[in-house]
Amino acid sequence: MKNINKFSDETKTVHAGCSNISEGSVVPPIYQTSTFKFQSADHGARLFSGKEQGYIYTRMLNPTVKAFEDAVAVLENGHKSLACGSGMAAIHTIFATLLQSGDHVICSEAVYGPTNTLLNTVMAKFGVEVDFVDTSNLNAIMHAFRDNTKVVYIETPGNPTLVISDIEKISAITKAKDVKLVVDNTFLSPILQKPLDIGADIVMHSLTKYLNGHADVVGGIVVVNNEDDYQLFRKTLNQIGGVQDPFNSFLVHRGLKTLSLRIERHCHNAMIVATFLENHKNIKWVRYPGLKSHPQHNIAKKQMKDSGGMIAFEIEGGLRAGEIFMDNLNLCQLAVSLGGVETLIQHPASMTHASMSQKQRLKSNITDGLVRLSVGIENVDDIINDLENALSSMHFI
Repeated sequence: MKNINKFSDETKTVHAGCSNISEGSVVPPIYQTSTFKFQSADHGARLFSGKEQGYIYTRMLNPTVKAFEDAVAVLENGHKSLACGSGMAAIHTIFATLLQSGDHVICSEAVYGPTNTLLNTVMAKFGVEVDFVDTSNLNAIMHAFRDNTKVVYIETPGNPTLVISDIEKISAITKAKDVKLVVDNTFLSPILQKPLDIGADIVMHSLTKYLNGHADVVGGIVVVNNEDDYQLFRKTLNQIGGVQDPFNSFLVHRGLKTLSLRIERHCHNAMIVATFLENHKNIKWVRYPGLKSHPQHNIAKKQMKDSGGMIAFEIEGGLRAGEIFMDNLNLCQLAVSLGGVETLIQHPASMTHASMSQKQRLKSNITDGLVRLSVGIENVDDIINDLENALSSMHFI
């Protein structure tokens, strides 16, 4: 399809990455091969020297993977992207590309637990320094800058507290200081937020979540804004080896085709569920960007097309009440991860963010009673009935 960028996101999700397919196939075929045959010795030499573009070895590039990478780059309005074997492989590739010993990172304090752990362990071992700050507070970001700061890494909305950072204003700060701004866009997908359009330099996603949407693939992706960054990231990814395989790329590319439809239903359901929870006597507080009670509701309206499918809340009665509540759910499944068609619920302090110290969690407002809900695409009345039935179990306390 020619000039795909002129179409809406709804059309792009269906057709992006599907041009230039051999043999007239409507969808990209799976090139399940580790290596590619050269036309001649000279052809192989030209490919390895970079004088000619083509395929050599699947760790370096593969047609199925490239078709998927092209699709995500189109959706994010980026230059190119790089598919990785997991979200953490994508995050590791970002830090390994942009940082060296002695460099400093400013990172959102409300961030995926393993991201926090990676910076505090593996990257620290190689001499990288980090400060975790409330990136919804611009003054906190400014005060965290050092002479050796090279990257500002933000999640917005943040995991699991749904705190929102102003990408455009943070970008103005990082550009003035010649520092790279990286945005984890996993919670929203490019359907709801396009960080590159409002100043980010690099965007990443855990493909495991909304982009795939069916809880059957682990993957990650990095989207860059220019060819120089792409070449730097490609070299790092090839050396680290954390690439995505062709079959998983095929699956996520297939998932992309329904992304806009799924996101629409996630948002519709989540707004209804969040309103229900906010008005329930057994709920202490709710954080959802679409609610006026959210502290950064106005920033959400400015940079997000809709409010997403993620909700954070706390149950009256503390951790024990939360355990009873989650153990009495039926439809909503107790499992980590998010962004799939099914509704998932989990307890961050003992699960996804257990690798963080309690002091770090409390600094990030990840209380012991916080519950994270990924609202699926089931009938919303069924979701609410399940939540209501479980909340009624509070009388057992």
